[in-house]
Amino acid sequence: MINRRKFLLSSSSAFALTQLPSNVYAKNGIQHYKLVAEAAEHIFYPNAQKSKLSLYNQQSPGPTIHAVKGDILEVDFLNLLDEPTTIHWHGIRNLNEMDGVPGLTQPAVEPGETFTYRFPLKDTGLFWYHAHTQAWKQVTKGLYGPLLVRDVNDETHHRDVLLVLDDWLLDDNEQLQLDSLGSLHDWSHGGRHGNFLTVNGQSKPNIAVPSNGQCKLRFLSATNARVMKFELNKKIPMKIIAIDGSPCAPFAVEKLTVAPAQRYDILVEDSSQLEELIEVSTSERLMAASFSTTKNTQVKYDTTPLHRPWYPLPQTTHAKIIDIHMQGGAMGNLASAVFEGEEKSLRDLAQNDAKLWAFNGEIGGYGLALADIALGDTVILRVWNDTRWRHAMHLHGQHFWVNSKEFGEQNRQVLRDTYLMQPSEKVDLIFTADNPGLWLFHCHMLEHHASGMGGVISVT
Repeated sequence: MINRRKFLLSSSSAFALTQLPSNVYAKNGIQHYKLVAEAAEHIFYPNAQKSKLSLYNQQSPGPTIHAVKGDILEVDFLNLLDEPTTIHWHGIRNLNEMDGVPGLTQPAVEPGETFTYRFPLKDTGLFWYHAHTQAWKQVTKGLYGPLLVRDVNDETHHRDVLLVLDDWLLDDNEQLQLDSLGSLHDWSHGGRHGNFLTVNGQSKPNIAVPSNGQCKLRFLSATNARVMKFELNKKIPMKIIAIDGSPCAPFAVEKLTVAPAQRYDILVEDSSQLEELIEVSTSERLMAASFSTTKNTQVKYDTTPLHRPWYPLPQTTHAKIIDIHMQGGAMGNLASAVFEGEEKSLRDLAQNDAKLWAFNGEIGGYGLALADIALGDTVILRVWNDTRWRHAMHLHGQHFWVNSKEFGEQNRQVLRDTYLMQPSEKVDLIFTADNPGLWLFHCHMLEHHASGMGGVISVT
């Protein structure tokens, strides 16, 4: 349960959209940034004690990377941690060698070493970057940040309001509870849940919005495992116009459910009505942030051309079907599984290997090949969540179509990269394999991934 004590600690200062850092420049279509991962201290609210974290450029969240569709993004990365790390560019249909998965697409960046990420930005939308080495620990400590890619003709982006969500597990001294990292209880149940909510790195921030007219609220969840649910004050309808970066046909929801790694763009017709963002996933209604208006002229979004997703739902007549049977976890039906070529009982796997989840009877990892796909194939990942737990399933390098059950009683065909599966749910994730490489498919409840819920799809 989220701790109300932490939620009610207020901040009186308005949070402005993250400014471009001084270590960024644009030249000849190349957006150049520098990111440094290092130990850092952060204050979550006025007069709080300094919390010891690991951050990019000493910021929580890390600096907002701004770019324009068609740009080349070039990031010089320096690792000043005391352990290896990499950066994954979540939601980007990336070059495989730039995807940031250590041992699969690149070697880990060792302490004191540098690595340059360089790749084209083919899509507009809200994406994010985060550590992908021991992510269950490094993301927990704060190694993540947003990536915003806009169209060159977008004249409304200055009315966008970024909301980066996270929950932290803190003690009474505002320090991360590190002793519980790696807890088998978390790994076998719902993952690591925090007791302290932040929006844009602050507890209950006051966020500036335009004084009138339309604005876009851009939600990004950086939680390890918690699924959050939000309302606006007066139950202002949330009109969803983009999902995981991709535009969609607009539709409204009263409550917005946001699973780990998911992103949503919400169009608000009259920003002057915004007062509070309220978290409602538990029995308590907890104010996550308040809004205050600034002086802005009224501008109307032209959402008409944005209704089209990046690409249409493929024809599936000749699709290649890949069956993925997810098992394991507490109260599950997995008695044993194959790990490193040996059949072991689940008890043995849990106690000796910290492995608790399986795909098709095998403990997952970067060495588990789920399928070999030819470039250009239409693919159906036919996934069965045969467990007692929800899972936020993420596919690297591609987006997929899914007949989503995430928005109430009515299913919706949407294009996304991270889908929240319910216990016992069976679903088809459909995509055209137009991006060659070795691509990870895994649960973004980070503890589930670490303990076996992941595998690799090869596109050649």
